[in-house]
Order: sequence, then structure tokens, then C-alpha cells
Amino acid sequence: MLEEALAALASTGGAALVTAMVTDSWEGTKARFARVIGRGHTAQVEAVEAQLEQSRTALEGLTGQDLQRAQAEQGIVWRTRLSDLFERDPGLETELRALITETQAQTIGAAGRIEQHAAAFDQAQQVVLGQGVQNVTFGEHHGPDIAEK
Repeated sequence: MLEEALAALASTGGAALVTAMVTDSWEGTKARFARVIGRGHTAQVEAVEAQLEQSRTALEGLTGQDLQRAQAEQGIVWRTRLSDLFERDPGLETELRALITETQAQTIGAAGRIEQHAAAFDQAQQVVLGQGVQNVTFGEHHGPDIAEK
């Protein structure tokens, strides 16, 4: 059975791969993952590239909930493949960890700046979830026009 740290890395790697599939950096990411997963053997690298491209194709043209559902499905596929790879060759952990970290760094900035404005009045409560750097301002309204209550 796969140890917990490698299972978590496989899950993170699957998510990073699927996120990268819909970015401009996909071709480079695909090539690097295929080289590592295929262990440099030409036939294996080509097979992994084909599998990765098949997964990316499954996401093409989708938006909203359809895209999220397909990404979740592909995330499971790649989490499983990476888990299997770690079971066969735990020595790949260091190389794949570095590649996953690099992929995450590239995809985090791919979405660009995201700005969210929320307004609440009287005793209302709000919860805003996200990741990365978040700047929260309380007090006077400085965002887009919000209809007065």
C-alpha cells in the first residue's frame, strides 16, 4: 500500500496536471511529465504523451460545471496513475515532487489577477474562500457600483 505522503503527492500531482491542461503552458508541462513518467524510454514517453493529450481533449470546449466535473474525473485518473507509478518506483518521488511544484507555480499565475467584490448590510455575514494572497478591506465601499439598499 502506498504511504500517505506519496498518496498525497499523487493527488496533488493529478490536480496540477489537470489544471495545467487548460493553460498556455500545457505543451511544455506535458513533455516534462511524459519524460519523467516514461522514464526516458521513447515508446513509453510517447504513450504517456498520448494519454495526457487524451485527458486534455476530454476537457476541450467545456465550461462551468461540465468542465469542473471533467477535471475532477481526469484528476482521479492521473492521481491513480501517479499512485501506481510511486508503488512501482518510489525513487521517482524527488523528481516528480519538483516537477509538480514547478507546474503548480506556472498554473497559479495562469489565471491572472482575480478580483471579487462582495457587499453585506446590517447583520449579514459573508464567507469568501480562496487561495493565494488575499487582500480584504472592511469599511467604505470602493468597488464597482452596488445598488443602494
